[in-house]
Amino acid sequence: MANKTDSNVYTVVFAAVMVVVVGSILAFLASALRPNIKENERFEKQQNILYAMGVNENGDDAGSVNFVPTDVVEDEFANYIKEQLVIQGDKITEDDEAYLIDLKKQLANIKKGEDYKLPVFIGEKDGEKFYIIPMYGKGLWDAIWGFIALDDTMTVQGVYFDHKGETPGLGANIKMRYFMDDFKGETILNGTQYAGISVAKGNNDPLNKTKDDNEVDALAGATITGNGVSAMISETVKLYKPYLETIRAK
Repeated sequence: MANKTDSNVYTVVFAAVMVVVVGSILAFLASALRPNIKENERFEKQQNILYAMGVNENGDDAGSVNFVPTDVVEDEFANYIKEQLVIQGDKITEDDEAYLIDLKKQLANIKKGEDYKLPVFIGEKDGEKFYIIPMYGKGLWDAIWGFIALDDTMTVQGVYFDHKGETPGLGANIKMRYFMDDFKGETILNGTQYAGISVAKGNNDPLNKTKDDNEVDALAGATITGNGVSAMISETVKLYKPYLETIRAK
């Protein structure tokens, strides 16, 4: 008599049982880890907002990007971020969890003509006030995003950029410190008009000493990603212009 374990029925049943067992284990792990994933996402967003306003662990030399450590980031966020605002049309309200708003979804709502919420973070450091605004756009391969910190003259006090899938060593360098540092001191105004900041190839200012030209030097081999950063900043400025006007009017 043939061994039952050699039958096709046994093979199918065994495979089905293993699928159920492994699937159940993976589902349990995903459920168990979800709170930690959400917590890490929250910490990361707080780190990014603080980084844009200059609250980080960077040294004086133009080295690597160093965030506020996760074990103290909540306290530092509460210490430096004095207000979290939500813009809904002409209405502006305070919301202590504005940083949890998914900007990608809000931009999609705007395109569909639906209700939306735009977050703004007001920080204070060394007696200076910072208006930190989130950004979201498209790079060469996938999404890019970040934060831009402005003062009341619309001068950039810092930025943070990140990406999902830009080319390593090329477009992915938007999150390198030397690139982000170039934006500090630039203005989003051209005279009295909002102009944003362009990532410009061959802008005759590779050391970025000129701060009133609305340009920073492009990354080598990353033209499309750079254009995406330029467009992202420009669209963000347009979107937040009514609010920015209230800051300038103070």
